[in-house]
Amino acid sequence: MKILLAAVNAKYIHSNLAVFNLKACAKEYDSNVVLREYTINQQKDDILKDIYRCHPDVICISCYIWNISFVRELIRDLVKILPKTAFWAGGPEVSYDAEKFLTEMPEMTGVMVGEGEKTFHDLLEFYIDGKDSLEEISGIAYRTGDKIIHNGWRELMDLSAIPFVYEHLEKFENRIIYYESSRGCPFSCSYCLSSIDKKLRFRDLELVKKELQFFLDHRVPQVKFVDRTFNCKHDHAMTIWQYIKDHDNGITNFHFEISADLLRENELELMSTMRPGLIQLEIGVQSTNPDTIRAIHRTMDFPKLAGIVNRIHSFKNIHQHLDLIAGLPYEGYDSFHKSFCDVYALRPEQFQLGFLKVLKGSYMMEMTGEYQILYKDREPYEVLSTAWMTYGEILRLKMVESMVE
Repeated sequence: MKILLAAVNAKYIHSNLAVFNLKACAKEYDSNVVLREYTINQQKDDILKDIYRCHPDVICISCYIWNISFVRELIRDLVKILPKTAFWAGGPEVSYDAEKFLTEMPEMTGVMVGEGEKTFHDLLEFYIDGKDSLEEISGIAYRTGDKIIHNGWRELMDLSAIPFVYEHLEKFENRIIYYESSRGCPFSCSYCLSSIDKKLRFRDLELVKKELQFFLDHRVPQVKFVDRTFNCKHDHAMTIWQYIKDHDNGITNFHFEISADLLRENELELMSTMRPGLIQLEIGVQSTNPDTIRAIHRTMDFPKLAGIVNRIHSFKNIHQHLDLIAGLPYEGYDSFHKSFCDVYALRPEQFQLGFLKVLKGSYMMEMTGEYQILYKDREPYEVLSTAWMTYGEILRLKMVESMVE
């Protein structure tokens, strides 16, 4: 029995931490599981050929907004050349409307909804050992005859139970290393799927230190933390920042997504003493309009944030990347002009202008009627207009996006 775990990334330099985690959590079935990573820039024929030559009995494929159309087309061709293979999907792009996805894709056997490590392990027990039945596995939706059954989402797991996936770094040569020290988010930003998972969990800090030391010992160029708001728990963030400062190898850079207005004095003092380039910070401002911030259920004190960004800037040792999102509620063209100028005045090393994406499962999706949001039917479901901003104004901002990119 051969199980293929497949990821289709946006670029070659990306890696898919999810599929590596799934494989690591099914160690006893290691000889049965083959992992393959592809990109949306590859020829589909080359991917079809590679997958066919694996002769998998089961294919599990990871789905996101950047690959879902590509994956749909791929599966529709794969099922023709692998008619006896079972096809499973997972990931945020299929978790929140699993029944709809299965209805539209009769080729699919089922969907792993939400967190997949334990669910994947249970599926391997079912397919390889013949243990239990699909109806006894939580965290899946699946097809049985003409019916689609949804077993519900499973309980969230202990993050420290996931094995470290980077022992064989040669697999990640010239690729970005992604690292997860927490899951979930304490905030409820209406455009973000992380707000749905309210159970914030942290990886054991002694485990984190050991794994960070592995990266430092192997002198990897960069480690990108995928924690949604890294500094939401101060002692967790402080311990990690202190560790990487104390064990700095002079080479490795660590990337963190933070809320700047949550930083405390001791964290700022520590940052001021770091080697230039040791860390870089991504700070999502999104808007400086107070009505917009309230409407998207975001917590942000812009004057405080601006003061902290300026203070970090004065250290001259940390790259700051600031984001804005166009198309949010209560943000018209003039209001966005002010938000843009407010952030531009902070002189970040990188300034990214993005556009609202109306994601399945998000609160923003529920509010499209009230906010008169029109958005593209096809991923990435980007905003076309709102009650406050016309499509023509969105187009003008697209030109601004090109200039600051």
